[in-house]
Amino acid sequence: MKYVVVIGDGMADYPLEELGGKTPLQTAETPNMDRVAQEGVCGMLKTVPDGMEAGSDVANLSIMGYDPHEYYTGRGPLEAASMGAELQSNEVAFRCNLINTEKGLLSDFNAGHISTAEASEIIAYLNQSFYQYGKFYLGTSYRHLFVSPQTDAADLESTPPHDVVGEPLSQHRLQPEDDSLARELNQLMDLSHEKLETHPVNQKRSRESQKTANMIWLWGQGLKPQMPSFKEKYGLKGATITGVDLIKGLGVYLGLTNIKVPGATGYYDTDYCGKVNYALEALEDHDLVFIHVEAPDEAGHAGDLKEKIKAIERIDNRIMGKLWEELPQHHDFALAILPDHLTPLSVRTHTPEPVPYAMFKSGGQKDDVECYHEFSVKNGSQGLLEGYKFLRNFMDY
Repeated sequence: MKYVVVIGDGMADYPLEELGGKTPLQTAETPNMDRVAQEGVCGMLKTVPDGMEAGSDVANLSIMGYDPHEYYTGRGPLEAASMGAELQSNEVAFRCNLINTEKGLLSDFNAGHISTAEASEIIAYLNQSFYQYGKFYLGTSYRHLFVSPQTDAADLESTPPHDVVGEPLSQHRLQPEDDSLARELNQLMDLSHEKLETHPVNQKRSRESQKTANMIWLWGQGLKPQMPSFKEKYGLKGATITGVDLIKGLGVYLGLTNIKVPGATGYYDTDYCGKVNYALEALEDHDLVFIHVEAPDEAGHAGDLKEKIKAIERIDNRIMGKLWEELPQHHDFALAILPDHLTPLSVRTHTPEPVPYAMFKSGGQKDDVECYHEFSVKNGSQGLLEGYKFLRNFMDY
């Protein structure tokens, strides 16, 4: 049996007036997702446990079969693993966004989707200018990493920048502000703004009327986690396909094979066909593949309805359609489709409500559900399930 889990990051949403009270997932043309619901079983999945933030880190850890209450230590260390930063026991890894700030407000959490080539110059400059605070690591586009040698940094309170776009920076600094380490790292962010405002990369972007990367934002920090490998826990050889460092980092800690796909960008222009082709190839010597697509989440954060529907339809047509076409020719298989969390267009950030899932298995049972979306799956046989129990349920049903 071969297993494939397709994760449309942030794909689920709220009903929208401009769609006649429907969600983007209800509105999009998704015959291949619908087929999973029609020929398989459906339910709702609580990927974000009570009391935890609705982050992709927590939600995807759940989907991969690990209880976040037991294993989650923060987002930063997961991305550190992807970037090759081997954390020591006393080191704390922060997510480090390159952001744009204007008049004291957080104007853009991704600095106009700055290119990785441009970001590499900025990260090198930050290491030269602020080496006394810790070390910066290059990631992709606006997503990077900062490692502090001070263990107490793990206890500070931080804010995801995509949650506070348009709000004053002063209201969302590292807390508690009277803590000496928080003051030091808040000072680092302030100094980065002074230095980056006139950096050559930003001067050029400004001349071209592009958003500048004129500040860093530290968040999502944590210590190195300890987890049993996926093979030890589930007895399967697994792989991940994604354009996002966070998911790759989870793959490293879980002992999954991170398969590099040329053109997997983590944005609207990601190579959907490339992802599914590499997944099919990986199944020749792997038991399970997670295919993660970031594009719907990016559209949700941007409040872009057109791009969100387009991303959903591309997942359906280019990934789900190809899987339905190819898998039956070679394997007995199980196929699941789900988001990790909601990223509603109306709020432009993640929310913790349960997500819809559908799964099919060769020779498995089926529901009476006719289509796949946030409301139809509530009529399925699977009911509401804790997120970390999904994978075992998927393997056993």
